[in-house]
Amino acid sequence: MEPAELRDLVTTALEAVKASNVVSLDVRKLTDITDYMVVAGGTSTRHVKALAEHVTDTAKRRGVRPLGVEGENTAEWILVDFGDVVTHLMLPLTRDFYALERLWSTPPGER
Repeated sequence: MEPAELRDLVTTALEAVKASNVVSLDVRKLTDITDYMVVAGGTSTRHVKALAEHVTDTAKRRGVRPLGVEGENTAEWILVDFGDVVTHLMLPLTRDFYALERLWSTPPGER
């Protein structure tokens, strides 16, 4: 699956289960580790876990397995790594604190 298609699959899956403020970042010019980052919020740890499970199950049904999933124990921030698309699912306070959208949308020389 092409990276942009995978990004769209992830964002659609998250929106289907009421993820809040789903943001897709094109980071191809900023890093070699991935092409896209998708950041989304959940309302509770249970919701964040459900988002991670849903996006993982949706991708698996399309033949894409995550390379790794981290953070399921506390579920304040779960990272689902699909290689070309890295998905960050966070509680609101965690998302505000780390501000990934601002970090990954700022050119390296301006950080």
